[in-house]
Amino acid sequence: MLSERERERYDRQIMMPEIGEEGQERLKRARVFIAGAGGLGSPVSIYLAVAGVGKIRIVDHDTVDLTNLNRQILHRDGDLGRRKVDSAVDKLRSLNPDVEVEAIGDTINEDNVLRLVEGFDLIVDAMDNLPTRYLLNKAAIDLNIPFCHGAVRGLEGRVMTVIPGETACLRCMYRGPVPEEKFPVIGVAPAVIGAVQATEVIKYIVGMGDLLKNRLLLYDGLDMRFREFKVNRNPQCEHCGHLVGKE
Repeated sequence: MLSERERERYDRQIMMPEIGEEGQERLKRARVFIAGAGGLGSPVSIYLAVAGVGKIRIVDHDTVDLTNLNRQILHRDGDLGRRKVDSAVDKLRSLNPDVEVEAIGDTINEDNVLRLVEGFDLIVDAMDNLPTRYLLNKAAIDLNIPFCHGAVRGLEGRVMTVIPGETACLRCMYRGPVPEEKFPVIGVAPAVIGAVQATEVIKYIVGMGDLLKNRLLLYDGLDMRFREFKVNRNPQCEHCGHLVGKE
């Protein structure tokens, strides 16, 4: 049940017929895992926290560096040298003390990924490297947890939502290894993409609207265009191919 404080706090979104009190209660009960407390993780976690998502677990192994501050809006000059997750928790709790925020300062790897994401309603990919995205994608498939992929480069970005057993997954779309590299980015790009990811999460939890299922949304900030591509499931996909035909 929502408290009077919560009814007042979320009054504007409860007014939406697609949400109402029932949808707000779903948000309150929801548990969301966010991989990364950087450029994408910042807007995603901020908007989920202020929307009233009940529990947020955010995982990142890094510390705040001066070069982060052009885009990672959870962090300030005073946070330099701190663990990103500690800085993130401080900001998120100050934004909404009614939300439970759990910080884990660890590197996501094959040994811990299942343990880290198990029991959560949705996994948000806010990473900056494809190998870790693959680990999260595979864990989402194995544990039947929806997975929201987001990525940015320069003034561009992309978003897709994966529903295990129903849609194409990240591995269906990307084939072969992609080298890790330092890439350019300006803060407004992850702001846009992170906001779209947060929108997808809220829609999934509440059960409203159409998700980016089998659809890759591309954002081009230079020309200010959004484009959409259909993504087909790959029956030979090494992550989800065994599920094709079983849904």
